[in-house]
Amino acid sequence: MASNKPVRVKTISEFHRLRGLPQPEHPLISVIQHAALKYSPEENSLTGIFGFYSVSIKRGVAGKLKYGQQEYDFDEGIMYFTAPNQLFRVEVNADEKATKPSGWILLIHPDFLWNTPLAKKIQQYEYFGYSVNEALFLSEKEEAIINGIIDNIRQEYHSNIDKYSQSIIISQLETLLNYSKRFYQRQFITRKISNHQILDRLEDLLADYFNSDDLAIKGLPTVQFVSETLNVSTSYLSSLLKVLTGQSTQQHIHEKLIEKAKEKLSTTDLSVSEIAYELGFEYSQSFSRLFKSKTNLSPLEFRQSFS
Repeated sequence: MASNKPVRVKTISEFHRLRGLPQPEHPLISVIQHAALKYSPEENSLTGIFGFYSVSIKRGVAGKLKYGQQEYDFDEGIMYFTAPNQLFRVEVNADEKATKPSGWILLIHPDFLWNTPLAKKIQQYEYFGYSVNEALFLSEKEEAIINGIIDNIRQEYHSNIDKYSQSIIISQLETLLNYSKRFYQRQFITRKISNHQILDRLEDLLADYFNSDDLAIKGLPTVQFVSETLNVSTSYLSSLLKVLTGQSTQQHIHEKLIEKAKEKLSTTDLSVSEIAYELGFEYSQSFSRLFKSKTNLSPLEFRQSFS
């Protein structure tokens, strides 16, 4: 039986009850083995919204997770992240319910981070908020590192809680998130086919935009427009481009603009003001300032270098 109505799970204790688990040892943080989760016989999908963060590695399940707009399989040992109040959907094949998946899920309620630097910093880890989320594929060595940190977190809240417990767990969480960020950076580089497809689509998008009347009518494409057209979030696209090209999305757009400006300056007799207008600038001074900041030459100096 599948329900399209999202199940809202506000607390970690509610999640434990939903999945037939004993009460959590700590109300704001919990590490759960996937093999311990219980599903009702008729349940083959769940659309949910959690009130807490989750980080998970899951193996041995032939189901799918949809988070944002992208689906991906569980069967390759994937690490994935969800943030509070984000809609997701999990589908599990009926044939697989008899099998015991391996892996774990870490649940962190935002209140656990209260009054710590990580409370704000966690929002800077882009993989929690991708509009199209790319799951993290780990090597055996990388997975061993992550599992070791999870074991440390579990052992800490299993122990007698004292005034140091929260700060120790917070530091372990930050280490976990930083390693995950490092491994995502590696993935951006090594998974060249899918990531370079995004880069190719970006190049095509900007080429079409800069060769149309949109530039003069609408002005420079915004980072938001580019991201939405490519169906990825602004933070994801910028992170990907930083790794692949060393530039942010905004810098990439400006680079294409300067290329177009150089072409017009060197191959046409249009005035600088006319070129600025065609490139979507209301004032030619703004265009000239941007051009000089990128080339160390004014538009006229650049043109004169061709005479």
